Amino acid sequence: MKKVLITGAAGFLGSHLCDRFIKEGYHVIGMDNFITGDKNNINHLVDNTNFKFIEHNVTDFVKIDGSLDYILHFASPASPIDYLKIPIQTLKVGSLGTHNLLGLAKAKKARILIASTSEVYGDPLIHPQTEDYYGNVNTIGPRGVYDEAKRFQESITMAYHRFHGLETRIVRIFNTYGPRMRLNDGRVIPAFMGQALRGEDLTIFGDGSQTRSFCYVDDQVEGIYKLLLSDYSFPVNIGNPHEITIKEFAEEVIKLTATSQKVIYKELPQDDPLQRQPDISLAKKLLNWEPKIGREEGMRITYEYFKTLSKEELFKSDHKDFKNHIKK
Repeated sequence: MKKVLITGAAGFLGSHLCDRFIKEGYHVIGMDNFITGDKNNINHLVDNTNFKFIEHNVTDFVKIDGSLDYILHFASPASPIDYLKIPIQTLKVGSLGTHNLLGLAKAKKARILIASTSEVYGDPLIHPQTEDYYGNVNTIGPRGVYDEAKRFQESITMAYHRFHGLETRIVRIFNTYGPRMRLNDGRVIPAFMGQALRGEDLTIFGDGSQTRSFCYVDDQVEGIYKLLLSDYSFPVNIGNPHEITIKEFAEEVIKLTATSQKVIYKELPQDDPLQRQPDISLAKKLLNWEPKIGREEGMRITYEYFKTLSKEELFKSDHKDFKNHIKK
C-alpha cells in the first residue's frame, strides 16, 4: 500500500483529497494545525485504518516515520479574510513550510505536489491566463502576502527539482467550490450563500464587472490526482474556463436560493483581480482532463450542503468588509 502525506488535511480541498486517496487504496497521513482547518472535515476518517492524523504546524520541522511515496502540500490560508488576518503565518507556510516539506521529500525520495494558485498571476494583463504568463503582482500590497508566498513556493520547488533532481509537481488552482467550504471566509460563493441563508443583501465589492471562473471540487481533485501521477514537473492550470461576472453570479445565487435580497455594492479591495479565467489547454493535452460538473449542478450540491449547517455555524462568522481587515 502506497503512503501519501497531505498537509492542510482538515481544510476544504485537503479533506477532499484525503477522501480520494483513501478511495484509491492509499494509506493517508493527514497533517494540519487547525489555524484555518476544521476537525469536522475529517471526523469521518478518524476510525479508518488507512488514515492517520498528525496535528502539526509545517513551518516547524516535519518528521514522518517509515517510507513515504507522495507528499501533497496544501497547508496555507486560502481566503482573503484569513491571509489578511494572519499575514506572517501565510508567508511562513509558503516559505518555511514548503522548505521543510521539500526536505522531507528529498529524504524520503518521495514525489511532491505543491498547491499553487491563480493568484500568482495577480491582476492579469493577459486573458485567459496561460502557464507561461509571469503575472502582474503588487509585492507590497495587502494581497502580496499570499501571492508572493505562492510565487516563492513555486520558485523553491523548481530549485529543488533542478538542483536535487526531486520529483515535483505544481498545480495552479483556480477558484474552487463545494461542500466543506467555510461559510463566510471571504470567498465569493460561501459569502453569497451565507448572506442568502441569513436573509442579508448580497455584497459585491466593485461594480460587479470583474470575472471569476468556478471549478467544482470533484473536478479539481481529479485534475490534481492526474497531475500527481503524470511525468510533468512544471506548473499546470487546473480550473473551469467558464467565465462569469460577479454581478451575473450574484443573480444566479439569488435565483438558486429563491431569496428576495437585493445586491449592494461596496469599494473594491486593493489589487483585487479584475479578470480570472484559466487556459486549460495544457491540462487537456497532458492529463486528458477538463471539468465535467457544470456550475448549475455544482452550486445546487453546494447550497444543499450549506443548508445543513446549524444556526450557530451560520451566524458565527466574523465576516467584515475587506478594507477593515486591510487597515489592521
